[in-house]
Amino acid sequence: MRELGGDRRRRILAAVEARGEARVTDLAAELEVSVVTVRRDVEGLAREGRLRRGHGVAKALVPHVVAQAEHEVGGGTVALVVPERHAYLNEAVHGARSALEEAGMRVVLHIAPRIEGSAEHSIVERVLADDVRGLLIAPRWRTAEAEEADYGWIADMPVPTVVMERRPRPGSVLHATDSVCTDHWYGVHLAVDHLVSLGHKRIVLAARDDSPTARALRAAFAEIAGRPEIEESAVILSAPDAGPDHSAPPQDEGELAELVGERGFTGAVLHGDVDALMLVERLAEAGLHVPRDYSVVAYDDVVAALGSTPLTAVAPPKAEVGRVAAEQLLRRLAGDGPPQRVQLMPELKIRGSTKSI
Repeated sequence: MRELGGDRRRRILAAVEARGEARVTDLAAELEVSVVTVRRDVEGLAREGRLRRGHGVAKALVPHVVAQAEHEVGGGTVALVVPERHAYLNEAVHGARSALEEAGMRVVLHIAPRIEGSAEHSIVERVLADDVRGLLIAPRWRTAEAEEADYGWIADMPVPTVVMERRPRPGSVLHATDSVCTDHWYGVHLAVDHLVSLGHKRIVLAARDDSPTARALRAAFAEIAGRPEIEESAVILSAPDAGPDHSAPPQDEGELAELVGERGFTGAVLHGDVDALMLVERLAEAGLHVPRDYSVVAYDDVVAALGSTPLTAVAPPKAEVGRVAAEQLLRRLAGDGPPQRVQLMPELKIRGSTKSI
């Protein structure tokens, strides 16, 4: 029976990660498919940021890290600190856990609650007192000011640390710390380019503004929406509580309804999935339906496919972000090489919420 493409890619990735690198011709022989098929699979995996391409070979992002870690690192405990109620990071947590446990490390998860100030500080203080060997952290960073205030603290961490799904400002004191992040600029590009290809020229971004990812999406949209095919663009909050200051005037479905119904906006990028689904439902109650009246691309793809109209969505490689972050930490524990700033490519999942106009 011919192997399905997804299964074949998983076998290719497993072989490359186990060996560090593998020749395309060898992989084709092992899988009993053509060299052209394997080369196409390798190119796809490379675009997703899951491996690297060489001349006739496929190379692991971090060769042999997991395979060697149990011998070179020697076990111990790693702390993983993520924000409370952040479903987006759940898959990243699982990806990191799998890689670390495979390397013989014990993983302890700490959830930072949603409180004023930085809950991560007190958590990390307790973690360090427990003699952990390394730290994976995804700080909440509700505002840009909170982010900048934490840079020095993380840079001075006494144990190897990797910042996960966060991109420290270039040139900051945290620039040279290991980090793994989705290329969110490219994600916004995928969403906008898809809408433009369907003929949409008036596009709105309804996004949160209370996380590093949200700020990255807003900055990317401001740049990308300037392309000549787009006649008009707008940015609003995706939910009343989506801003960094919960006391700010609410911006919700009323504003999006006006943009769609009165000002003729036909395409929308909505961040994140839960806000997107709720917004679509409330607008449907007001008589505006997807994709009849406007096309929607969600950003996150955690639950976007579960809507009454499954939402086309940008899907960051969430589990892969966690896995690569874990591999970077294992490299650091083994004293192998300089710090790395890794960006992984998201992909677009086309479903029923977008159509041509």
